[in-house]
Amino acid sequence: MSNDTTDASAAEAAEAKASEQSEESLLAQLQGDIERFRDHALRTQADFDNFRKRAAREKEDAIKFANASFLERLIPILDNFELGLNAARGSAADSPILAGMDMVAKQLTDFLASSGVEPVNAEGQPFDPNLHEAVAQEASDTVPEGVVIRQLRKGFKLRDRLLRPATVMVSKGAAK
Repeated sequence: MSNDTTDASAAEAAEAKASEQSEESLLAQLQGDIERFRDHALRTQADFDNFRKRAAREKEDAIKFANASFLERLIPILDNFELGLNAARGSAADSPILAGMDMVAKQLTDFLASSGVEPVNAEGQPFDPNLHEAVAQEASDTVPEGVVIRQLRKGFKLRDRLLRPATVMVSKGAAK
C-alpha cells in the first residue's frame, strides 16, 4: 500500500505541476494578448488623431481656396478692363467716364485683395518658372541674363497658391 500511496502522491504532484505549468502558460498567453491589444489600441488612437488632423487641414484648405475657380475666371475680365482703361487714358485724360472706370478698376482690385488675391510682380525679378511663364527672350545690355525684362500679362496668387503665372519676356544677356 505504501507503494500505491507513493504512486498516488507522485501522480497528484505531477498533476499539480502540470496544472501549475498550464496556468503559467495561460497567464503568459493572456499577458501577451493584453500587450498586443494595448499596442493595437494605441496605434488605432494615433491613426485616428492623424486622420482628424488631416481632415481639419483639408477642410481649412477647402474653405481657404473655395473661390479659386471664380477668381480665376474674374482675372481675365480685370485684364480686359485695364486694357480698356489704358486706351481711355490715352484719348481723354479728363473724362468723367475715365474717372468712373478708374473707380471700378479700384473696386475690382480691392475686391481681389480682400479675397486674398495678390499680383505676382515680375518685372526686374529673376525668372522663376514657378511664378512666371516665359514667352520670349530678348538680348539686353542693361538687364542681366535670366531677369525679367517685361511683363506682358500680370500673374496672380491666391494666398500661397498660384492662380495664373505672369507672362514675361526674359533677358538673355548682352547681344553678342
